[in-house]
Amino acid sequence: MATTIPGDLAWEITKGHSATLVKRANGVQFSRDPLNLRNRYSRKNEGQIANKAIGVVPGKDGGVTLLIKKADKHRQPASSTQTVTFGSQRSTRKTFAGVVNSTTKRNYRPDLRKDAVARASAIRKSQRPAKADKPTKARGVKAKKAAAESA
Repeated sequence: MATTIPGDLAWEITKGHSATLVKRANGVQFSRDPLNLRNRYSRKNEGQIANKAIGVVPGKDGGVTLLIKKADKHRQPASSTQTVTFGSQRSTRKTFAGVVNSTTKRNYRPDLRKDAVARASAIRKSQRPAKADKPTKARGVKAKKAAAESA
């Protein structure tokens, strides 16, 4: 029978040199872990260490993909993450409701729900097409000169 390492011990072993750790010059540590909603490298936020973790990433064809780490599959890392995709055609409010409902049904950590919705919101906002800038209208003296030239 295989035994597993407790999360606290795994954190103590890997906390200084994880593959997801990004160190900055001012001493701030970030994480590239897809199951880390805040991108902060800490025991609380690191998804690889936690038994229950949530991640939100951009979908392949637009939209949002929700990653949920199953607590009962900790001995099978390849199948421990479940994905739920919310397409780009789905409304933003329904996407947010789907993220909340997916985490509520499974009795996941309630402190992660707000962060998951915020991450989904940022992803959806980044996927919107940029507004075309309107040409600026000349005002004052320049407008009078332009009107005189065109007439």
